Amino acid sequence: MELMSKDFENEEMMDSKFTCDGQDISPHLKWGDAPSGTKSFALCCEDPDAPSGNWIHWMIVNIPAKTTEIPQNGPVPGKEIENDFGKTSYGGPCPPSGTHRYIFTVYALDTKKVSKVDKIDFKPKIKKHTLDSAELIGLYKKQ
Repeated sequence: MELMSKDFENEEMMDSKFTCDGQDISPHLKWGDAPSGTKSFALCCEDPDAPSGNWIHWMIVNIPAKTTEIPQNGPVPGKEIENDFGKTSYGGPCPPSGTHRYIFTVYALDTKKVSKVDKIDFKPKIKKHTLDSAELIGLYKKQ
């Protein structure tokens, strides 16, 4: 599998419009080469460099198998899960200091629906159904 964006290259700086310094809108994401048997996708964006540990910026489950792209600023196909900002939508990069990594991961799943999932059990529940995954890393340093 592969995950890419029209808005930033892997391990390159993200534009401030995708962050708390700008419009805080979600970037374009596109994936391909999903394995046969894929019945849905899940997506996560997290900051492993946050002072408090891994910070969840965005989680989506139950993305239909025919979906291979999320346009810049949505709409989001699937169910968004509450993130560490306490909201059920994209929360952009907002690092307190230094350059942080924002890891976007798309998961190809062997099930159409993942039920009763929250930010605590997202990874264990997704891992049980993952056929393959791909990641894209964006970087950002607060303005």
